[in-house]
Amino acid sequence: MIPIDLSGKVALITGGSQGLGEEFARTLHRAGAAVAINYFPDPAGVNQKRAQSLATDLGQRTIVYGGDVRDLTMMQGTARQVVADLGRLDILINNAGILRDKTLKNLDAEHWQDVIDTNLTGVFNACKGAVPVMSDGGRIISLASIAAVVGFFGQSNYAAAKAGVMGLTRVLSRELARRRITVNAVAPGVVLTEMGKSIPDEVRAEMLKNIPLGRLGEPSEIAGAVLFLCSDLASYITGQTLHVNGGWIAP
Repeated sequence: MIPIDLSGKVALITGGSQGLGEEFARTLHRAGAAVAINYFPDPAGVNQKRAQSLATDLGQRTIVYGGDVRDLTMMQGTARQVVADLGRLDILINNAGILRDKTLKNLDAEHWQDVIDTNLTGVFNACKGAVPVMSDGGRIISLASIAAVVGFFGQSNYAAAKAGVMGLTRVLSRELARRRITVNAVAPGVVLTEMGKSIPDEVRAEMLKNIPLGRLGEPSEIAGAVLFLCSDLASYITGQTLHVNGGWIAP
């Protein structure tokens, strides 16, 4: 048996209050890491309540921070505060993301920019904030998507942002190699989060035709890939995008 033990490590997870972010927080915490859960401070306070509920559920070694990944200054401050509160920062999981799906004909500039600002610039901002205070030998894992490869109808903004994440990952892996910080991306297929479960049956049936394993992914399966990349087992893997999609065949 080769256990993955992250005891003594500190992980910052953006968008960590729900969906895949919540699953990442639970998985890394279970592996022994201290977990800093970043959430977007929405006016209604829904994300804050979710983050605090998750932190209460996880118990010790968990702390929450409100912060908008679109704001560089805010993300720099969050990274410094994690180190002040938890003593160090070893792992950054860039998970925060949004969808604003529309065809090019109906996609306005605002919805294009919203997705780019959150899903791509947000990764840059989080990395820019975290890298100066991150421990040597650290880990950065960013969420890409099968959408960047397949190019789903109505997702030009999302696909462009996630393709940008994959390119940014390759560059940062070179720039940070001297500090032994590995930088990788995980590109999920369609996963059974709340969003995935809302897919209409007829659309899901068409998707399944492209997946050799014949089913959609579970959040725990994406979290397992992230956990591996956080571990010492992945110390010689950097600059890569790990596709976790059941063998999805692109048309």
